[in-house]
Amino acid sequence: MDTWSTQDLYDNPVTSVFQYEGLWRSCVRQSSGFTECRPYFTILGLPAMLQAVRALMVVGIVLGAFGILVSIFALKCIRIGSMEDSAKANMTLTSGVIFIISGLCAIVGVSVFANMLVTNFWMSTANMYSGMGGMVQTVQTRYTFGAALFVGWVAGGLTLIGGVMMCIACRGLAPNETNYKAVSYHASGHNVAYKPGGFKASTAFGSNTRNKKIYDGGAHGEDEVQSHPSKYDYV
Repeated sequence: MDTWSTQDLYDNPVTSVFQYEGLWRSCVRQSSGFTECRPYFTILGLPAMLQAVRALMVVGIVLGAFGILVSIFALKCIRIGSMEDSAKANMTLTSGVIFIISGLCAIVGVSVFANMLVTNFWMSTANMYSGMGGMVQTVQTRYTFGAALFVGWVAGGLTLIGGVMMCIACRGLAPNETNYKAVSYHASGHNVAYKPGGFKASTAFGSNTRNKKIYDGGAHGEDEVQSHPSKYDYV
């Protein structure tokens, strides 16, 4: 847009010509409807702040386009090979960060240009009433905010909000890590004998494994343990 700064028509006797400027060219519109635009044919001759605003807006636009591309591939309906949900979540987070940086570039660039306009406006106003103690008013062209500034502020704010929302949304795409409590099961020995009053488990791996707990309702010794299976083995 070329309407970054527009001519202030307040206290301006000349209304047949309307001037407005942008980042890349300046235009003049006449009352007859004829508009003529002239690009800036110099780079080094431009103010340093204007060149900085140009760079910020270009970086913001490039980052915004790249963020859109990344966010498209981060959609759940698009699968590239065996891409997992964790990779989708990382891509969503990356696109959100890119959108945040893009929005900040746009907001900062527009704000710097607006600050330049305010400074030049008040300096031009002071020069208009400086002749003969303010009794003589000189005609000078003053510029005020154009429509492109408001569009830039709104676009940068929306891009910033969208980036924050995508960073928050990446949590829903990440898979939940479920922790299962492990329970160990030990196989019983080969020789297991059961009695009505209790049981004792023993294995055939040697005498070191024979000192097991004996659950018995009465007082029974180890010699009373049956080595042959009984009907209680199948309970």
